[in-house]
Amino acid sequence: MEYFPRCLPRDESEAWVSRTQVAMAERGWGLWAVEVRGVVPFIGFVGLSVPMFTAHFTPCVEIGWRIAKEFWGHGYATEAAIASLHFGFEKLRLQQIVSFTASLNERSIGVMQRIGMTHNCADDFDHPSLPAGHRLQRHVLYRMQRSDWERL
Repeated sequence: MEYFPRCLPRDESEAWVSRTQVAMAERGWGLWAVEVRGVVPFIGFVGLSVPMFTAHFTPCVEIGWRIAKEFWGHGYATEAAIASLHFGFEKLRLQQIVSFTASLNERSIGVMQRIGMTHNCADDFDHPSLPAGHRLQRHVLYRMQRSDWERL
């Protein structure tokens, strides 16, 4: 949670999980739990969601991830993100999927690059949920078009 404005207290975290489950039940897709088979039943989540704020690129579907720190560097986010892109483009027939993070978040930017997303600095934005001057306010936006996916 280093690149999020704050860690959620347990009650807010549980409410977020409930909202995520409702959205998944309504849409049939969302943020999926990630496990390491035979090792750990839950290390985080990866999947698709719809951002709840307005920006120059919304409405859209984004791909995102949060993996427990002790499991970073093993390729889990990358593997699950590729599976999420496959689902989004092949099953949902989306034309575009985006991903964004604070410009300081080099690890997530690395995942976006490894899964083949592209960056145009003209797309970068100040996150509307963060106050002016906040260290995490500036965000980078990466995109993948269906045509890019089909070429991979």
